[in-house]
Amino acid sequence: MPNTSSEPGAGPRFDDAARSVRIPGTRWWRRLLAFVGPAYMVSVGYMDPGNWATDIAGGSQFGYALLWVLVLSNALAVLLQTLSARLGLVTGRNLAQACRDEYPPPVRYALFALTEIAIAATDLAEALGSAIALNLLFGIPILWAVLITAGDVLLLLVMQRFGIRKMEAIIVMLISVIGICFIVEIFLSRPEWAGVLGGLRPGPLTQEQLYVAIGILGATVMPHNLYLHSSLVQSRDVHRSRDAVAQACRYNLVDSLIALNGAMLVNGAILITAAAAFWSRGAQVTELQDAHALLEDLLGSGAAPVAFALALLASGQSSTVTGTLAGQITMEGFLQFRMRPWLRRLATRLVAVTPAVIVILLVGDKGVYRLLILSQVVLSLQLPFAIVPLIRFTGSRQKMGPFASRAPLQAVAWLVAAAIVGLNAWLLYGQIGEWAAAAGPYGWMVAAGAALVAAPLAALLAWMAVRREGGALAAPVPPVEEVAALAQANPKPFRRIGVALEATAADSAALAEAIALASAHGAELVLMHVVEGVGGQWYGPQTGDLEQRSDEEYLVALAERLRKDLAGRGIAAVRHALGYGRMPRGLIELARAEDVDLLVMGGHGHRALADVLHGETIQHVRHGLDIPILTVRK
Repeated sequence: MPNTSSEPGAGPRFDDAARSVRIPGTRWWRRLLAFVGPAYMVSVGYMDPGNWATDIAGGSQFGYALLWVLVLSNALAVLLQTLSARLGLVTGRNLAQACRDEYPPPVRYALFALTEIAIAATDLAEALGSAIALNLLFGIPILWAVLITAGDVLLLLVMQRFGIRKMEAIIVMLISVIGICFIVEIFLSRPEWAGVLGGLRPGPLTQEQLYVAIGILGATVMPHNLYLHSSLVQSRDVHRSRDAVAQACRYNLVDSLIALNGAMLVNGAILITAAAAFWSRGAQVTELQDAHALLEDLLGSGAAPVAFALALLASGQSSTVTGTLAGQITMEGFLQFRMRPWLRRLATRLVAVTPAVIVILLVGDKGVYRLLILSQVVLSLQLPFAIVPLIRFTGSRQKMGPFASRAPLQAVAWLVAAAIVGLNAWLLYGQIGEWAAAAGPYGWMVAAGAALVAAPLAALLAWMAVRREGGALAAPVPPVEEVAALAQANPKPFRRIGVALEATAADSAALAEAIALASAHGAELVLMHVVEGVGGQWYGPQTGDLEQRSDEEYLVALAERLRKDLAGRGIAAVRHALGYGRMPRGLIELARAEDVDLLVMGGHGHRALADVLHGETIQHVRHGLDIPILTVRK
């Protein structure tokens, strides 16, 4: 049911943006520009504070040695994001919806739970990055800065009303800020370019390098971005012909190549700066705050730490928006459940902030950096559960038709999946071994507990990889003949129509609609008003105060006038009814007491912060009553 009220209701859903961007049929470059945007929104996730932590860790500890890991991770990201975009463009279904169509409920719920863990880990990195930036720029203690980040819901409230194209433009602007800041950083750090070129050559990894390398992989190829990209591309109004879809796939490939390679350059700049400023000078970096402080000491410039902090803040805030969109997409796709975007944002941020607050209270600010890197390793561990379905779906001719991945592309994609699974298994084996050794005689309990968690997940992954595929992806639309027949077989004329009045001149709009409906149905018209002042809330019908008396006089007089004016119009009767208490509870109780089977209400048109000041009525009434609600703009 569309949201017709003045209140924000469930808020703008992301699928409201579907096919909202027109594709011009003129010059090729104008068509290309129309497709530019989704990959830039996705690329924000490749430059979030989690990437900063892993890149700085790699550069400060191992110099330029892990540059090839970053380049390889970006190549994997381009491949997987391209497959994700193709899935959305060809099938009209995002990855979460495709999983819902394909898998039984227990698998869908498990995948949703794993995705929520990944989104919480992403949001943890965003919260910590923004908090550190606030600390560096304004001296706010980390604990308080983390709590302040929960208030970025206000940023989302503003941005979600701009529309998809303006939101994309804002994200591109923030990305530009990050890029400019790191151009300054590289210029000031003066890296050894021979070492940079040497770092692009692959080589063996130690156990310590592997942990950071997998963190880089998890921070670069982010699972929630696969769900996000497959939905974002559907905002373009692509004609459903084979040629138009093929053209859209090509333009989105160009968009992805430019945006994701730009993100790789930013990440490379972070790692190179860390190697040049810290590793080459023997400086130890264990926190992002250390990196900020050392930049000025080592480079002798006050611009470097300021650029660092500004870029970090832009990174955290831009990825906040895309993380929230991904959360909406997966919740609606897997569960067909919608939540207000700001409420979804707040809930996710509170889940992410909790472990950060606990770590800060227990071990202080020094634990924040390790928590950032751990969040990226968690993302990498969840990644196979998004990659395997994506490869299966995009390689299926039943689902993709002529756009199914060809055998060479499928082979490369499966090699990528196998490499990611293998690296994760290697990391888990080594990590569990360390935990078991640290537990001493209780090590077997640690190993057994880890096996109880890992074995079912490994079985689920293998099952998704080899199971027999279902049919073509399609939205679960019921037969139109059945819907039409049921609607016509059970007509429900209204007997008693209530209209909520406020005793103001603005009542005329809602009253006009109620009169028209009552006349058409031969129904009784009930004029309803809730006395919600102090007297009405505390004393109810016994209040007898001036507000109650004037409201009742208004309803009595209005009902009498309407009886005279509407005589012969087919309205069964006109009467009035007073309720008492706070809105909207008083209106819900009054509607139930009067047994109305349709309620007409007026909406004021205020939104966002105005709702906080004036309160919301329509949405609460809609959820509190099981009768139709007609809302009229006053």
